[in-house]
Amino acid sequence: MSWFESFILGLVQGLTEFLPISSSAHLRLTAAFAGWHDPGAAFTAITQIGTEAAVLIYFRKDIARIVSAWFRSLTNKAMRGDHDAQMGWLVIVGSIPIGVLGVTLKDQIEGPFRDLRLTATMLIVMGIVLGVADRLAARDEIGGKHRVVRERKSLKDLSIKDGLIYGVCQAMALIPGVSRSGATISGGLLMGYTREAAARYSFLLAIPAVLASGLFELKDASEGGHVSWGPTAFATVIAFGVGYAVIAWFMKFISTKSFMPFVIYRILLGILIFVLVGTDVLSPHAGESGS
Repeated sequence: MSWFESFILGLVQGLTEFLPISSSAHLRLTAAFAGWHDPGAAFTAITQIGTEAAVLIYFRKDIARIVSAWFRSLTNKAMRGDHDAQMGWLVIVGSIPIGVLGVTLKDQIEGPFRDLRLTATMLIVMGIVLGVADRLAARDEIGGKHRVVRERKSLKDLSIKDGLIYGVCQAMALIPGVSRSGATISGGLLMGYTREAAARYSFLLAIPAVLASGLFELKDASEGGHVSWGPTAFATVIAFGVGYAVIAWFMKFISTKSFMPFVIYRILLGILIFVLVGTDVLSPHAGESGS
């Protein structure tokens, strides 16, 4: 991998990680369109450490409060009813599905799941799901001629059951094209949470999964020696800086705006991929190592 490739891929990772459009799909597509080798699941996982570092800094106050309350609740029974302590447990519970499936489906994630036809399908299907979820949220927020405004749930209403459902939604992002934030935010909106609550928990829930995945791939790559360390580290730094700016923008955007621009973009991109693959402009395995 060249330094120019790493710069572009780091930029793409930072721009797309927190938006509901699938960063793994965009890394895969960028390589395919440019005629580069697929950066691979290891590169994706390691550069995601950079974007998660941006999450740690942006939500540092929330994270410090949750971690502190959770540790105190282990020895102080009075703290176990505290919302922040409960959030600590809910993040742990919500991380179980992706942890189990990530290990179980490792070979599929690095192989068959990277087929561009599957990526295009997931872009379209999850785009429609996000669109439906967004419309339901908007209907509750603005009401209508025959509907009253309906109050949506906040993170204080989060239960273990809802946390597990969020976790299952997050696990779907193991398939390129789904989008971690898109799947978890859609799940949250469909369960009746506000846009802000769904996005905030989505970002917090991603921290253990992404850091664990990145560290696992770091260990694997160190032993196998199949990662270009200089360019990968450079891409990770780029992803961190761009990712932080995107989080700040996105959290302001969702407080007043609809997700429909992302829905339209996903569907159009998915259709474009199908057209390019169907007309043999792109191979469904374009850019994969050895292809």
